[in-house]
Amino acid sequence: MNLDETQRKKVGEWIAQGLKLSEIQQRLASELGINLTYMDARLLVDDLKLTPKDTERPKSPATMSPLSAPAAAPDAPMSAPMPDKGGPSAAKVSVKVDALARPGAMVSGKVTFSDGHTSEWYIDQTGRLGLVPGQPGYRPPAPDLPQFQTLLDAELSKMGF
Repeated sequence: MNLDETQRKKVGEWIAQGLKLSEIQQRLASELGINLTYMDARLLVDDLKLTPKDTERPKSPATMSPLSAPAAAPDAPMSAPMPDKGGPSAAKVSVKVDALARPGAMVSGKVTFSDGHTSEWYIDQTGRLGLVPGQPGYRPPAPDLPQFQTLLDAELSKMGF
């Protein structure tokens, strides 16, 4: 899409104001009479060599992405201590990745939760995480799940996923 200089400046101003692409798309339609799909608006902004500003939201530990987890040494099972709640030692969760993924999965492996139960995990072709407990009806302790996801994400990041 070719815009004249005035229209380009207008889009540049909207970017400087911190508008999102969807808002720019709406303004192009309402103010300039240019109807574009979201992808066309994205390509237009890219062609103009403009970068939309992302609003930084404060991250709390509960909403932080597991992508920021530190990676462990290669070939070592991932494990991390759980907070000690008066027990003799801190419980651990460990994650291992299978060398050969189970059928129907992109990647799979095993996880051992703090209570000692082992389950199999997998990520299917659509990116969904699944957990297959070793015992029917088993549910892992709630505090172990975020730790499992963090460790799994760190391990998969090392592998390029």
